[in-house]
Amino acid sequence: MIRLRVPGSLTYRHLALRVVAAACKMAAPRRVDGGSPGPTEEEFEAQTVSAFGEAFNNIAIHGYRAGPPGDVDIEIESDADGIIIRLMDTGCSFDPASIESPPIDDLPESGMGLFIIKSFMDEVDYRPGSPNVLRLVKRREGSSCSAGDGSEGDSEQGHTDADFTEAKGHRASSFRMRSVSRVGAARAAGGIKIQ
Repeated sequence: MIRLRVPGSLTYRHLALRVVAAACKMAAPRRVDGGSPGPTEEEFEAQTVSAFGEAFNNIAIHGYRAGPPGDVDIEIESDADGIIIRLMDTGCSFDPASIESPPIDDLPESGMGLFIIKSFMDEVDYRPGSPNVLRLVKRREGSSCSAGDGSEGDSEQGHTDADFTEAKGHRASSFRMRSVSRVGAARAAGGIKIQ
């Protein structure tokens, strides 16, 4: 597991993005012929990094809007089957179900973050509280893994994935990407090509 703690400020976004990109590369399936990763692996990394970047932006801009930024704790588990990323912060909580899908044909300049996250990730779970915990799961194409079943639940703060379904005193939310177009999200994310 990779653990990183950075201030919840956009100044540290690039550092966190580089760690996530490196984790995607480190756990990429090995190529027998020694060649470079194909388009599918490039898409995996681009989508994962885009979704993570949007999540980090939301914490820095919205979560810590009421005062000085606190920390963002990031945990990354990755292997040849996929990646699980947990972002934990002590900023303002929100209800993801209250966020409407943006008008994708208009491509607004803001308000696309949650749409992009849900589009690119296979699972997105959010548990408000202290800390707020956002869990992102991305499986590699053709993976039959149960990456993200969360049974390991090894978090420094002692949270297990059962916290996402039985958060005491808090509403847990879960999303599935099937309801959102990846092509629309790619357009919103700046033209990442998705085939």
